[in-house]
Amino acid sequence: MASYRITPLTEQNGAEVVGIDFTQPVDSETKFALNDAWAKYHVLVMRDQKFTPEEYKRAALVFGELQQHDKREHHVPGHPDVYYVSNDQFKNGKRIIPGETFHTDHSNHPAPPKATMLFTVSLPGRGGDTQYADMHQAYDDLSAEMKKRIKPLRARHVYQSKYSPRELTGLHEDSAKQIPPPGIHPLVHVHPDNGRPALYLNPVRIEAIEGMGDTEALALIGELMEHATQKKYEYRHNWRQGDWVIWDNRSVMHQANADYDMNERRYLFRLMLKGSVPIPMA
Repeated sequence: MASYRITPLTEQNGAEVVGIDFTQPVDSETKFALNDAWAKYHVLVMRDQKFTPEEYKRAALVFGELQQHDKREHHVPGHPDVYYVSNDQFKNGKRIIPGETFHTDHSNHPAPPKATMLFTVSLPGRGGDTQYADMHQAYDDLSAEMKKRIKPLRARHVYQSKYSPRELTGLHEDSAKQIPPPGIHPLVHVHPDNGRPALYLNPVRIEAIEGMGDTEALALIGELMEHATQKKYEYRHNWRQGDWVIWDNRSVMHQANADYDMNERRYLFRLMLKGSVPIPMA
């Protein structure tokens, strides 16, 4: 493997990888180093990549096994297992911007995906950043009283919560039939690779907290979200052509920004990797 560099982008969250062509085989030592950096920094930005859909799938295997998306209809034409995000989706005449509020992907699954990744195909001239909020550090900074309160709590995650802050595009009939039963997940879980506790939040999917009334549950989620999305926990990614970004859904929440000219196309290939059932704190 040719010389490469892994450089932190913030103290805790985000690292840049340069000098690797992921269309070529990655040796075991480099694969270990990349996965180790990913567990530490949660978001890896691999620069200057050029992928066909098939090359993109092969590159993703450096980090794990591919997972099917819920919206099976949103795939790259001719490649049913390569998905995309774009700004050309509408519902009831209103443009839908995927990922426009902070969330973690597919938390409605009993075993949610450990990773999501995007590769740039077409970008607007400016704007369209993605923000990543570090849920490990957010948990660490909670008061001892709040940590004790939320440690035993479990939330019910559905495809779209009736309290979701944004509307999702609908699912075609085939996709809807294959949605799994709701995931019941701890509000605080332990990362299986780095061993650190983290908040596990997603207002788009969380519809209830076991043992709580809706009013109390919504107030708690709102308080935790306000805390967790402070700028001090954030890495904000300004996309460049050729960027391949993978993030850890167990460590960060993310959101996309709709602050760009909607006459310009924003289109990225998207893949996810299989995860495991979230581990509650002992």
